[in-house]
Amino acid sequence: MGTKGALLGRLSRMLYAAIVIVVGIELLLGGIKLIAVGGSWYYAIAGAATFVAGLCLWFGDWRGAGVYAAMLLGTFVWALWEAGTDPWALSARLTAPIVLGLPLLVTALCSTRRRRYAGVAALSVMAALVGVVWWSQRSMSEAAPISGPIVESAVGEHTADWLHYGNTQSGNRHSPLTQITPDNVAKLQVAWSTYLFQPLNGLKTVKFEATPLKIGDSLYTCTGLNDIFALDASTGAIRWHFDAELNYKGIPNGTCRGLAYYRVPSATGVCSARLYTATVDAHILAVDAATGVPCHDFGDNGRVDLQKGMGPSVPGYYYVTSAPTVVRGRLVVGGFVADGQETGEPSGVIRAFDAVTGKLSWAWDMGNSGVHTEPAEGQTYTRGTPNSWAPMAADETLGLVFVPTGNAGPDYFGAHRSKEMETYSTSLVAIDAETGEPRWHFQAVHHDVWDYDVSAQPNLIDIPSPKGVVPAVVQPTKNGEVFVLDRRTGAPVFPVTERPAPQGPVEGDWLSPTQPHSAIPDLIGARLTERAMWGATPIDQLWCRIKFREARYEGPFTPLTLRPTIVQPGFSGGIEWGSSTFDPATNYLVLNANFVVNRNRLMSREETDRRGLFPSKDPPQIEWGHVPQAGTPYGAETVPFLSPTGAPCTQPPYSALTAIDLTTGRRVWSRPLGLARSIGVYGFASHLPLTIGTPTFGGAITTASGLIFIAATLDHAIRAFDIRTGRMLWQADLPADGLATPMTYEAPNGRQYLVVGVGDAAAGLKAEGSALGGRSAGGTLVAFALPPVGN
Repeated sequence: MGTKGALLGRLSRMLYAAIVIVVGIELLLGGIKLIAVGGSWYYAIAGAATFVAGLCLWFGDWRGAGVYAAMLLGTFVWALWEAGTDPWALSARLTAPIVLGLPLLVTALCSTRRRRYAGVAALSVMAALVGVVWWSQRSMSEAAPISGPIVESAVGEHTADWLHYGNTQSGNRHSPLTQITPDNVAKLQVAWSTYLFQPLNGLKTVKFEATPLKIGDSLYTCTGLNDIFALDASTGAIRWHFDAELNYKGIPNGTCRGLAYYRVPSATGVCSARLYTATVDAHILAVDAATGVPCHDFGDNGRVDLQKGMGPSVPGYYYVTSAPTVVRGRLVVGGFVADGQETGEPSGVIRAFDAVTGKLSWAWDMGNSGVHTEPAEGQTYTRGTPNSWAPMAADETLGLVFVPTGNAGPDYFGAHRSKEMETYSTSLVAIDAETGEPRWHFQAVHHDVWDYDVSAQPNLIDIPSPKGVVPAVVQPTKNGEVFVLDRRTGAPVFPVTERPAPQGPVEGDWLSPTQPHSAIPDLIGARLTERAMWGATPIDQLWCRIKFREARYEGPFTPLTLRPTIVQPGFSGGIEWGSSTFDPATNYLVLNANFVVNRNRLMSREETDRRGLFPSKDPPQIEWGHVPQAGTPYGAETVPFLSPTGAPCTQPPYSALTAIDLTTGRRVWSRPLGLARSIGVYGFASHLPLTIGTPTFGGAITTASGLIFIAATLDHAIRAFDIRTGRMLWQADLPADGLATPMTYEAPNGRQYLVVGVGDAAAGLKAEGSALGGRSAGGTLVAFALPPVGN
């Protein structure tokens, strides 16, 4: 037994030493490469020390423990010098070296005095490292106050219902309800939970991103395939279900973010109150709000075909994901157009239809200025124009609908774009609700070749100023800017300056010499440096540092070329379709922004063809992250900047919830949003209850009692915050990710409910080829409320 034990001990030591040696070689070789591209010398030095320590251990020389302890001490000093006390920055630098060194303690502490000295040294260094990481992590979960006096102002148009996607036509996501307060919000509990079924019909993904409407005693929502459900607002019981009966041919995924509601003036009976959904097979459907039966006087038996006038189109190239916007008796819709496929894709035309008859009221086709009718026989709306897939907002008094636009396809090359496309792409356009004629527009990005579609719903607010109340529109953007404009004229309320932008476009294209920047601080996260590179381990981080150094990065608006480009933020960064919420009591604008970074590049046509990237046909088979851009000289590779383990190459946080005082334009507070527990490397959840700031989809709402509610994160949770301080007051787990904007209302039973849509796992990654693949899928509405009086 003694001989066998000694042999096993020797083999274990040699195996461990071999691991240390391999790690040392990887760090040394990678470190030499990093030095060659102008990066840090640390990794080569640490790699050499780790290699020597491993070599010593291989031959049974326990001075290797001392070498390793010295390396750890040097790493500790270097990490603090380079990263300060940021917990996640330290974890990437320190955690793996600590774990790798742990076996030294087991052996070195249990042997001779000399070995114990080495072990104690290593243990002391490791304990210090763990203490620093633990201490610094605590501060990350708190909001960082920046500035902000409270200025009171009048509350605008609100009721106890929730009548539009953003609660009001203004899209402000604010409720006047005060039953749930900062003092009692911690008592919220699940009041009811209702599963909304939906067949998958062979689709890979059916998203549940809907924000319900509440009218009277009913709650209304849609599933990802546009089925409509009516529920009892007090109990969540399903009252009726409307089957949208979609044509699934070509639909890449199912998404319905909300419904529209309209009460026909002076009408009674069936369809005097109507619900509308704009569908992922490109129709508008109208149903009676009381029964769910189709409104047969609307279009063709309750259905308007949005493909009319669009010309030939590959199924799935054009569809609608956002709720129609109701203004002056009209339904205004845009549509999503497939990204990156080819020039001349379906038109981005904006259309208005009579809310009763479904007849076309007007069309804004930017390629046919002044013409607001359907195309003549044999003609189509102008193909390839910028589209508007985001939610819109409307002002009944001014008679304006505010339309956020995307860029003209195929996104990452723009030499082919027309004057009209250049004028209106990636903009906010105020369109006359009666005629379809643009009154003004504001461009957020000039000659957009980064896929910075304006994806957030505009927020119409009234801002107090020394000269009186200013009717304003707030437009958050994907590139992290927040523009505040006079909604009558488009003139900036907070100054907008044109700043020089990086140049050096790819051959055949051009770039705008300047880009607009708001006086309100941007929300894209810290500017990147090699030090900001991250990863699950030092080897991960080393890889990311090398790739960062090899890529082109000159800050925001660095152009794409054949050389990889770091794009900050990437196409999922900044403010997405979750939009913003405005609290009129404090004049605080609250929004959640993503700090996700991409590493993109253009590909020659030869490489694009060689990789088999061609425009998707019937049905679309779009390769994620790689697009052909047919009709241009280049394809494009557009992927998040991740390490080989799947860890982000930029350090946390990846999102933040921020409050901006719109009397001063300053940030009041900002805090990372979301825990690391549901994300990790190689697709496995880490289960770490540490604040990381996950990417967010969906937005926040505010209430007159001073609360913010938001789900949106990737950690299966919904939270409440104090609007004045940013302090988290309540958190509850959800059965899945709540990637929809919540809403709140008062039910006929007198209770205030908070409701959020939660995606069903069967409709996501497990939908195809799994045990859940045969199930119906839809989503779940989860309602929270205070305990009933007397409980």
